Amino acid sequence: MSWGSPCNLKVIAWYVCRVFDYERALLVLPNGGSMKEMNLSRRSFLGAAGVAAAGLGLVGCGGGSGSGSSDSGSGAAAGATGGGTLTAGSAYSTQNYHPSSTSSALALSTNWNVVEGLYGLDYHDYSTFPELADGDPTQVDETHFEVKLRADAKFSDGNPVTAADVAKSFERCTAEGNVYIPMLAPFASISAKDDTTVAIETTVPNFGLIKERLAIIRVVPAAASDDELTKQPVGSGPWMYSSISDSEVDLVPNPNYNGEHPAKDNALNFSVLKDATARVTAQQEGTTLVSESVPADQIDQLKAAGCTIDTVQGFGTRFMMFDIAKAPWDNVKVRQAVMYALNYDQMITNALSGMAAAPKSYLPETFTNFHEASTVYTYDPEKAKSLIEESGITPGDITLLTTDNDQVVAMSTQIKQDLDALGFNTTIQSDTSAATYANIDQGANAYDLLLAPGDPSCFGADPDLLLNWWYGDNIWMQTRCPWKDSAEYTKLHELMDQALQTSGDEQQDLWNQCFDLLAENVPLYPVLQVQTTTASWGETPNAEGVTVSGFKGIGTTGLSFTDVATAQ
Repeated sequence: MSWGSPCNLKVIAWYVCRVFDYERALLVLPNGGSMKEMNLSRRSFLGAAGVAAAGLGLVGCGGGSGSGSSDSGSGAAAGATGGGTLTAGSAYSTQNYHPSSTSSALALSTNWNVVEGLYGLDYHDYSTFPELADGDPTQVDETHFEVKLRADAKFSDGNPVTAADVAKSFERCTAEGNVYIPMLAPFASISAKDDTTVAIETTVPNFGLIKERLAIIRVVPAAASDDELTKQPVGSGPWMYSSISDSEVDLVPNPNYNGEHPAKDNALNFSVLKDATARVTAQQEGTTLVSESVPADQIDQLKAAGCTIDTVQGFGTRFMMFDIAKAPWDNVKVRQAVMYALNYDQMITNALSGMAAAPKSYLPETFTNFHEASTVYTYDPEKAKSLIEESGITPGDITLLTTDNDQVVAMSTQIKQDLDALGFNTTIQSDTSAATYANIDQGANAYDLLLAPGDPSCFGADPDLLLNWWYGDNIWMQTRCPWKDSAEYTKLHELMDQALQTSGDEQQDLWNQCFDLLAENVPLYPVLQVQTTTASWGETPNAEGVTVSGFKGIGTTGLSFTDVATAQ
């Protein structure tokens, strides 16, 4: 078709007007705003316009078909699913993408798309599904299992996935000092029986959570160096990394993927937008199709723009930890007094805009294995004062450490007020997570109380895993709390060990006893259990007519894009 046809001339004229409008907008910005506040950068705008204009030579006025692409997923034909670009706004950042050691919310989220385990987790309900495994494990005897690999599975570099890669990945996950070790304690060994058969030995007879725990081990090439895996890992998943920087993580389809959940789009982009205002603005304007961690006070704003809002109660906690190595925190009555002194409703309303729940147990009420603990802490100042009297201590000067998490900092003001009302003189000291834990990890009674966020449910949701994250034989209980040498800790682990060897009602009863014991002793315990809110252009299209099909928010940090695609 000639560029001089009437239809093409009209379309060209339309794009010229759009460019003119953009240039004019650069000159007159409302309220003295800067170019950074514009919906699109000049490069993004002209890039999208140029791509669309280039496609004019391929598409006729009255119909026909063609293809193109743009930075926001408009490359698919009208009415089609896939063929565009999925875009996401991440609330987190990291420089460690190593699938065998990272605990970063961003890296875990992006790795879900790139690096497979033998099994994967559906984070909407924590059910398992085969990834590299060809079906369920075969049980050889009480402590031995075998798993066959998916036929012809390959890494994105073209090399076949072998059982030796699985074995090496387990070795990486359990290297000295790795935070994954307590979660993988039920595995005595993982080795290669042959190239396509993984042999597993467990420390727990008839281990019923084998698939859930194998999902933690993400399989990477045995030949890859730790430095390579930290910067940009190679995997066998539906996507592969194209580039990673401090501000953007770009993925493209893995041409060698042969599993059941292929990528349907041309690209998947995560923009690192730690600032909540920047993240909400990008979502409202349609620059991102999905945005995580939407602040409660901006939900209505995104709803009004047309976004779909998913709010899910998750495990994510804002927890209190005591240095029980020193007085008065070595006295359980004092710890209980603190928990009864806290005004939970005020914190939920003022610090989290209603997007949280006061705990009735270590697990949220929405979790399958929830059990209301024998001790449930509510705001009861008189009971708190009574416990202080029973303890025999005289409240004095204390320091409340907090990380710089916005919600935690907001909660700390109320907590100081509540503790001061109990007779303490509380000083708040806030810092980054890294600096806060570096201070605590020095030991030598470096703090009194810590208020911080945590959410191990990004690794799974079975009670044993969630219990082991903080109460395992690790730095939390050895140094930070430290509670490991107590009789109560020993009893807790006796119950946990018994629970792993049982199932059904008997297993649940043992976990219930664990929850009761923790609620009574509160060495480290949830103050609030938060809800996670995600926004997406799921029903209403963004300004470029694009929606995201199949997306639903999850209750933990990160974004799940399995079987999700753009739609026109």
